[in-house]
Amino acid sequence: MSCYVTHLESAIDGTTLDANKIQTLHKERPLWVRYDLPAIARVLSPEKLASRAPSLWRYRELLPLPLDETPVSLGEGMSPLIPAHRLAQSFGLDQFWIKDESQLPTGSFKSRGLALAITMAHHFGIQRVAIPTAGNAGGAMAAYAARAGMEAFVFMPQDTPVINQIECVMAGAHVFLVKGLITDCGKIVRQGINEMKWFDCSTLKEPYRIEGKKTMGLELAEQFNWHLPDVIVYPTGGGTGLIGMWKAFNELRELGWLTADNMPKMVSVQSDGCAPIARAFEAGERFATPWENAHTCASGLRVPAAVGDFMILDAIRESGGWAVSVAETDIVSTMYRATAMEGISVCPEAAACVLAIEQLIVKGQITRTDRVVMFNTGTANKYLETARLNLPVINDPAGVDYSTLANNKTS
Repeated sequence: MSCYVTHLESAIDGTTLDANKIQTLHKERPLWVRYDLPAIARVLSPEKLASRAPSLWRYRELLPLPLDETPVSLGEGMSPLIPAHRLAQSFGLDQFWIKDESQLPTGSFKSRGLALAITMAHHFGIQRVAIPTAGNAGGAMAAYAARAGMEAFVFMPQDTPVINQIECVMAGAHVFLVKGLITDCGKIVRQGINEMKWFDCSTLKEPYRIEGKKTMGLELAEQFNWHLPDVIVYPTGGGTGLIGMWKAFNELRELGWLTADNMPKMVSVQSDGCAPIARAFEAGERFATPWENAHTCASGLRVPAAVGDFMILDAIRESGGWAVSVAETDIVSTMYRATAMEGISVCPEAAACVLAIEQLIVKGQITRTDRVVMFNTGTANKYLETARLNLPVINDPAGVDYSTLANNKTS
């Protein structure tokens, strides 16, 4: 078989849709890609995977692109799973790892979803794509669209980090700043579909970004030798990654590859400046009310309304996990603290996860013996506006008092 996709399925009501046609939403809600998993189990095994190159595309049978087609790729490899001993000690945990997505081609986990979205758009012959973005998704789409020879349009809030603006322009995209939030950018993309003839690559508005983000879960399972960790802590804006990982774990369980029945508790993390998922979780709601006056320095978390809100909340509850919010005022200092402790370039979204772990440990929801994984979803280098410095200046290089240097604190 050249492709193991059987159909697309509406996440809201289970309606079956043709996977051989361009599809977006059903009843304004996202779609799942479904596979012939028994057929995959007959041709693929963990042992066979082990001999393949360490790439996102090593899982081809569990991805939607036909096996005889070449993906649109920038060389995206498996991101490292790094033991974080000093942070673990500060938490009081025996075992703690950071899955470092900052090492992917565009500097964030958005490389995964957009690699698949653009690959499948290319498969269907699409030549023009558009996206609303808080930053990293726009840069990833622009890069992969350039790789595929597509025309790209990117709409981002006016205060999106300048690095994200530059990377989109450098990749040849048409870039527009919007006075508003990512939801306002989304309206522009949606309203321009007929006139501009572009394909909307918004989060979960097409079914394939989930499949790209799913590879985070596939990699994690393989890196843990098919025995999943106890807790996964994940920063959540649109939530595609959390949804994708939970889908991956369920597919692996059906394939019979997992060595234990236990599934990890999924923890969704948001800032208290924009926490629609955490609020809906606490209220016992399946759908999240849009967040008013959304604000956070972690631009990837500034998503006031997620089209896949119920999918995020379903996964959290099925896993026995939690959705939490953390203090916006503590994110930047935690970003510095975590990076200094481990040497990993911790982005503000991941800093929020550090705060969430500390919060959950205090509450007794995470315990010392739990094996905990946190996702660092991007490099801190993209957040220059957040990381402003006040460095000491040496005015006389010939007259340095070296005895005082260690007492000067960088701020």
